[in-house]
Amino acid sequence: MDQSDRFLRACRREPVDTTPIWLMRQAGRYMPEYRAVRAQHSMLDAIRTPELACEITMQPVSAFDLDAAIIFADILPILIGMGLDLAFVKGEGPQLGNAIRTPADVDALRTPSAQENLPYTLEAIRLVRRELDGRIPLIGFSGAPFTLASYAIEGGGSKNHVKVKSFMLSEPDAWARLMDKLATVVADYLVAQVEAGAQTVQVFDSWAGVLAPGDYRAHVLPYTQRVIAQVKATGVPVIYFGTDLNGLLETLPETGADVLGVDWRIDLDAAWARLGEDVAVQGNLDPVALFAPWPAVRDRAVDILARANGRPGHVFNLGHGILPETPVDTVRRLVDFVHEWGTGRTGR
Repeated sequence: MDQSDRFLRACRREPVDTTPIWLMRQAGRYMPEYRAVRAQHSMLDAIRTPELACEITMQPVSAFDLDAAIIFADILPILIGMGLDLAFVKGEGPQLGNAIRTPADVDALRTPSAQENLPYTLEAIRLVRRELDGRIPLIGFSGAPFTLASYAIEGGGSKNHVKVKSFMLSEPDAWARLMDKLATVVADYLVAQVEAGAQTVQVFDSWAGVLAPGDYRAHVLPYTQRVIAQVKATGVPVIYFGTDLNGLLETLPETGADVLGVDWRIDLDAAWARLGEDVAVQGNLDPVALFAPWPAVRDRAVDILARANGRPGHVFNLGHGILPETPVDTVRRLVDFVHEWGTGRTGR
């Protein structure tokens, strides 16, 4: 089997020759090549310069035998074109200077097209596809409507998400208008990424795990379903991922996603049993495990692969992004080991 097709076949729950692997945040600060680029360029500058975004995207592809590349971008720049001020503050992370506080703030938001709002990422996708030259597929991505709403209302990261959940419950009409606008721009952005060359997309719902199941179903799920349906109409697989979603697992197949990401807080086979056999599953090594000695990392990887048990539809990944200072050699050994262990055990 050609490696160029392995990841996409797994996303479609088709037989593969070995378990495919890619890693969230595989282009990141743990790599000296990435740190060298970022020493000269801010996060936003790197994202907004297609040639730099292409270079960064290709760094882990050149370093490791990965089965997919993921475009170097961020989930939050989409909010800039909608009218919010975004800055990445060292030591504090992303900050939005004019966070949403009232229904009038929602009504003032624009819904620009992806070509107008994020042309640099679309161009970066075109550059990466040419650079990859068919070796492995390219993943595009966006934040999900709820996670983007969380940042827009909280003004940055949050521990308890008091502001966003209070707004959702106290201003239901304004919340619906906000989610409608976000679903519109996210779906347009993801479809534009596919048109530019992305062969699958991942929807990051990083903060959805803070919600009660009833609130997720009533106030979030319909907008997520809308986004995913519009992207799936293009014919590419869609991955849906968030952390702390174990209280929502039975609901997640209703998103319509082809692949559901699982974090490390649940055993892979237990998660798959709750999700059902009609979806592929991505995951789920604890990123912190990569700091352990190699034999311990190997044992964790074997446990995950054994729980997948050769079923079509497993994409090996971490339960969240690679952390800074992760040993590069451990990443390389993990990628190679997953391929070696999976040979002859998948595609049954």
